[in-house]
Amino acid sequence: MSDPNIGRSLVKRYQLQELIGTGAMGRVYRANDTLLGGVPVAIKFLSLSLQNQKIGVQQRFEQEAKTCALLGQRSIHIVRVMDYGVDEHDIPFYVMEYLEGTSLSNIIRKQHLSVARFLSMARQICLGLQCAHDGILVGDKIYSIIHRDIKPSNMIAIVDPSFGELVKILDFGIAKLLELDENSTHYYLGTLAYSSPEQMEGKELDNRSDIYSLGVLMFEMLTGKMPLVVTTHSFGSWYKVHHYQTPRSFAEVDPALKTPKEVEDLVMSCLAKSPSDRPQSVGEILKVLASLEQRYTTQSTHVALSIKNAQAEFKQKTKVDLLAPVSNDEIARAFSWPQNKPIANIVFPQAIRAHGELSAALWVMLPQEEIKKRLICTRYNQFLFIMSPHPMLLWITLIYNRQHGAKWLPYYLDLKTSIGQEIARLLGQTGYYRVLFFAREEPSRCTHIQLSSIAFAQRQRLQQWVIMSNTLVSTADPQVTRNSLKVEYEKIKLQILAKLQSIDTDSSFDLSD
Repeated sequence: MSDPNIGRSLVKRYQLQELIGTGAMGRVYRANDTLLGGVPVAIKFLSLSLQNQKIGVQQRFEQEAKTCALLGQRSIHIVRVMDYGVDEHDIPFYVMEYLEGTSLSNIIRKQHLSVARFLSMARQICLGLQCAHDGILVGDKIYSIIHRDIKPSNMIAIVDPSFGELVKILDFGIAKLLELDENSTHYYLGTLAYSSPEQMEGKELDNRSDIYSLGVLMFEMLTGKMPLVVTTHSFGSWYKVHHYQTPRSFAEVDPALKTPKEVEDLVMSCLAKSPSDRPQSVGEILKVLASLEQRYTTQSTHVALSIKNAQAEFKQKTKVDLLAPVSNDEIARAFSWPQNKPIANIVFPQAIRAHGELSAALWVMLPQEEIKKRLICTRYNQFLFIMSPHPMLLWITLIYNRQHGAKWLPYYLDLKTSIGQEIARLLGQTGYYRVLFFAREEPSRCTHIQLSSIAFAQRQRLQQWVIMSNTLVSTADPQVTRNSLKVEYEKIKLQILAKLQSIDTDSSFDLSD
């Protein structure tokens, strides 16, 4: 029997295309947002009706939906909610970003996670949880949001062009939304295998309930099995094991599993029966994960970002590198430090015209000694992009040599501004940019120029991001996105340095991702 929703136009904006998921909490459809030119979105219809409910329930749903939507603007590790409403049958729905990825439940089913991959995924999940638990300011009140249904199927991993494997949490606050149904107190909300003891009792929950569920999730991520075992999948059986059964050790589940003791200790602490015996905040868990991740990913990064990869990227150098020495002196004489810029250690973009061609340039002012240190260096560039709540690009340039280390030259390009659009477009079209160095001691002239080529894949992404940014609507202050990019920037620095340190010699070559 065909689904009557397929082809339906919801609120004269969303054209439903196909059913992509079902569950106890609702049905999810892929749809096209006709207002934004057919951009794909995911729409979830919740399993309740507001029909015949007492006055005020719809307003409460609206408030809860707004609060959940704000989370996606605060963290890239939470699925972004863009719209909400009630259809003609009084069924609530909300509209999310459409993600083409793999459910964590499918990933766990197919393979054992390495320690490094587990730590990365767990950290990302915790960052999303921490954002929700810290709360969202709505009006003059802070709303702390508990997920209530942490489990693998509510986590999705996507391949992101900027961040690699990006994990996002789905269905934040949905259990809370479902409680708006006046009959909700008559049935259990959650997933039995992942529920905390206090959740099974129907108690008022706090962040430590999510931490217990996170412990179950992390155990399953590492072992492929559950820490607790029941004879029958009934509420009563799960109630007993969550309250009284001691979680199995990793060795009991899989004697061949080589999991570091610190990792197992962290997981088991989250599985404590009493909330007071668990980590009291996700922040505590993140501190442990960060320490472990630094240790284990440093070891694995040299494999993932090997010399072979670095050599392959050298071959991506464009012919503009060979032409650079010919024109650098001429270009240096043609440009002086802008009068509207301070004499200070700063970085900013500005297009330049050389030999009749307009191209992007990164203008940098540093002390003379700092510039001299890196006349011979390896150059690296990478671009990170976040589309919501405000489209913004982080343009990372790094100049490096073994003797003096790394000099980071980051710049945030607002893709809702004309200058941001122009620079990003030029970077994508030309495939290179010049770095113009000016010494603070002698600011009137350009003292040194380096040319940096951009990998073909990055060029393609830059062009796509410019097009996307023209249709995207900014829903918050640009600083929100900038802060998210700063967090991601700090996280990838270690990986970038590991890549550069794996190269045997300093050179004038450049790398790009």
